[in-house]
Amino acid sequence: MKTEKFEVTGMTCSACVAHVEKSVSKLEGVKGVNVNLLTNSMTVSFDELHLSPEVIEESVESAGYGAHLFEGKYYSSGNSATKIDYVLQEKEEMRKHFWISFAFLIPLMYLSMGHMFGLPIPPAFHLIEYAFLYAFLQFWLLMPIMYNNRRYFTNGFKSMLKLSPNMDSLIALGATAAIVYGIFSLYRIYLGLKFGDYAMVERYSNDLYFESAGTILTLITLGKFLEAKSKSRTSEALTRLMDLAPKTATVIRHKIEIEIPVDEVLVNEMVVVRPGQRVPVDGKVLSGSSSVDESALTGESMPVFKQKGDNVLSASINKSGFFTLRATKVGNDTTLSQIIKLVEEASSSKAPISRLADQISSVFVPIVIVFALLATATWWFLGYPFDFALSIGIAVLVISCPCALGLATPVAIMVGTGKGAEHGILFKSAESLEIAHAIDTIVLDKTGTITEGKPIITDVITAKTITENELLQIAASLEKPSEHPLADAVINEANKKSIKIEDVEDFQALPGKGIEAKINEKKYLAGNLKFMHDRKINLFEFESLSDKLAEEGKTPLFIATENEILGIIAVADVLKANSKEAIEKLKAMGLNVIMLTGDHAKTAAAIQAQLGLTNVIAEVLPQDKDKEIKKLQAAGHKVAMVGDGINDAPALMRANLGIAIGAGTDIAIESADVVLMHSDLLDAVTTIRLSKKVMTNIKQNLFWAFIYNIIGIPLAAGLFYSMLGWKLNPMIAAAAMSFSSITVVLNALRLLRFKPTVPN
Repeated sequence: MKTEKFEVTGMTCSACVAHVEKSVSKLEGVKGVNVNLLTNSMTVSFDELHLSPEVIEESVESAGYGAHLFEGKYYSSGNSATKIDYVLQEKEEMRKHFWISFAFLIPLMYLSMGHMFGLPIPPAFHLIEYAFLYAFLQFWLLMPIMYNNRRYFTNGFKSMLKLSPNMDSLIALGATAAIVYGIFSLYRIYLGLKFGDYAMVERYSNDLYFESAGTILTLITLGKFLEAKSKSRTSEALTRLMDLAPKTATVIRHKIEIEIPVDEVLVNEMVVVRPGQRVPVDGKVLSGSSSVDESALTGESMPVFKQKGDNVLSASINKSGFFTLRATKVGNDTTLSQIIKLVEEASSSKAPISRLADQISSVFVPIVIVFALLATATWWFLGYPFDFALSIGIAVLVISCPCALGLATPVAIMVGTGKGAEHGILFKSAESLEIAHAIDTIVLDKTGTITEGKPIITDVITAKTITENELLQIAASLEKPSEHPLADAVINEANKKSIKIEDVEDFQALPGKGIEAKINEKKYLAGNLKFMHDRKINLFEFESLSDKLAEEGKTPLFIATENEILGIIAVADVLKANSKEAIEKLKAMGLNVIMLTGDHAKTAAAIQAQLGLTNVIAEVLPQDKDKEIKKLQAAGHKVAMVGDGINDAPALMRANLGIAIGAGTDIAIESADVVLMHSDLLDAVTTIRLSKKVMTNIKQNLFWAFIYNIIGIPLAAGLFYSMLGWKLNPMIAAAAMSFSSITVVLNALRLLRFKPTVPN
């Protein structure tokens, strides 16, 4: 199975999306197809043994649209994704088309309607003998507007011929009807002048409809321009990510420093990074050291010290020192590129809620065309003038354009995923963004999620015969050869206090108990309570102290000689700074919060007490975590699992929403639906808050998209004309249709004001 992305051109509404998807879905070997109107992109999963990208492109072209395989680069800001270029290009094209149209519309409107507002009109135009010239001048002013907006006609009628009408078809039909009627009026004016029927000349001089056609085309283009201008803002977050990438890198080739485009850096090549520069590629420090600002990628506000052997990420900033690195990931494989790719794919994907709009759009346009024809025929058969009936049909066609319907979901998804990325929250798909708002239960892994995942020394309790530093020296010396998980905590504490670590002799590890060894010819013991009892060490009050430490979730490490106790060193995996606050906020949102851990029940109970948790599942083996998730789902819960993405991978995949916390490791991105780059549990709160905001926004957008049609179509059809005298002018219908699209986009842009959850 292969998945490829394509750029699709010529789409204007959700009906276009439905036609493209339908055309590609029919191909043998296609397993899934997703078309996005906002990004003008299509993602297709297909069996490459039965199908090729060229055949897919031909299928899209046969439906009346253009398609080509996406070959944009995510890494270099100079080669940013085609999506961004398309939006900017569309905005500039629409700006140009609008101003050209507007330049000809002003004199057209002046000639056709200026007299209604008391504006001075050349006297000759008041003479009936010049009626044909007066009308033909209006037609002449309309022609540049038609040519400037010819894409509505070419795309619209092409789609109709292929029996897949779209928004352009409605505009083309409406404008063409007005233009054809205007030309018919020109012909009638000519005949009236020729045969002296001035009554006919007078009648048709007032019913030209050229200004309606020009206004419709100009207003639609204005709406498209404002829409494109607003849409360009939805991709700001992705653009900012792309701008983080340096365009050049300094490498050492043949012992000479040269500057090359960043895309030309090779794996294993030596790269030079000077103070103030951004790191061009992912790599490992070879020489030198420096403090590096990784905040743009990991959210860590404090610079991180890097020295020989440490990994550095692309787009991080070298704050002070000079160092060289060996490139390990280049081009599209760098961490930054993968983040950009993830955000771009998520914003291009389709949320389940969008299927509602797609299903409606697939039948909406044909129904509107039939309805417009019926409305026109009905009013004509009722005895009203043909120009009256025609204006009804044109208004129905123009106001019904489902442009807003097609934009309702993708604009909110793009802004939402971009806003998430801006704050280090990476959604893998639009579906994950939607699912998050419906979660009622959130399961939190303890180690590395709630806690730091790195045990540290919390207490040092000594006998009267020894000092803390002496006890630490003995403990660190004993633990140095050990592979016990607590050894690092003891050694790190000794190093922090600059305590010398002695060499040991006769080292012996006793599994499940502890270790023993000689330091300067004297034997020492380090281990658990059982080990002390086995060696008949009198613990005195230290035994009760160890019970208290264990109740607090700490692991006591006893240090003794062969004959007497020297003290206890307590080690614990401490809570992250924001864990308690995050859990309180999750509970305040009405979520059932559960801690899942492999720890002993007593240790888990201590953590539970500190966090104020109601539900804790302890002593769970890593391979059984997904079974616990399955039990919760069987009970009817929508479950989110938050873990570190490595040993929690099965549980993350089992959950309705898998949230990997921690710097976006490959396994996390693979197994989770959402990746939290900041390693902060508060971002899980932000994830759910953002999802709720986006879903509310989408529902608002769908409301506005539907309400315009629900109110506008009956009004345009003249249903209220007999009772209230209400009739919708086609020009007003065009303005209303354009305004509906702008309303939807502007409403989605309100999400740009979203603020992440911050510590109190």
